[in-house]
Amino acid sequence: MKLATILSVLPMALALPTSSGHAKRSQGAFSVMSARSASPIHLLPLNADGSYFYLGGEASTYCPETVSNVAPCPKGDVTAFVGTGAALDVSVPGGQAVYVDSNGALRFTSPHSGYMGEGASTGPFEYKPASSPNGIGSWVYKGQGASGFMACPADNNKWQVFASLQNATVPQGDVSKCLGFSALAVQAQQNATAAWEYI
Repeated sequence: MKLATILSVLPMALALPTSSGHAKRSQGAFSVMSARSASPIHLLPLNADGSYFYLGGEASTYCPETVSNVAPCPKGDVTAFVGTGAALDVSVPGGQAVYVDSNGALRFTSPHSGYMGEGASTGPFEYKPASSPNGIGSWVYKGQGASGFMACPADNNKWQVFASLQNATVPQGDVSKCLGFSALAVQAQQNATAAWEYI
């Protein structure tokens, strides 16, 4: 086998899940749930879907056959973040970043690409873990003059998540229909990554 061939498959081999079946999760991974009492968005999970984030619905994930043929793929049934929340909890080489686009929408980068578009903001995002083992932490976005998040009704009967900005370009065109919410951070209980990649 030629050296060039070996070197070309090395990155994929290094990215494969560990012997336990899944790639090891980064310390501090967490998922997010909304809190706004007496509203239709109260206690809905935050999910990644189609490069955007929504309250409710399901996470949209993918695991390539080349990975699943070698070891089981991560479950991919929740959306989880790592670090300050500026990245998703994934196994895909290069990871996936979280950002706010020029319209104010909370988004994530495509696998194998760091492209965010002109005017994108990468934070600051702040994750405050719970003070007790079974407690609830918080996650906020403080970029562009925002202090947190809002959910806006979208055409697909879900609530699309935006930075809490009065000049955001929202799906129905009226920011007054959006609801601000507290992003409750729940520490991940499993020690494998949440998904191979979000799509």
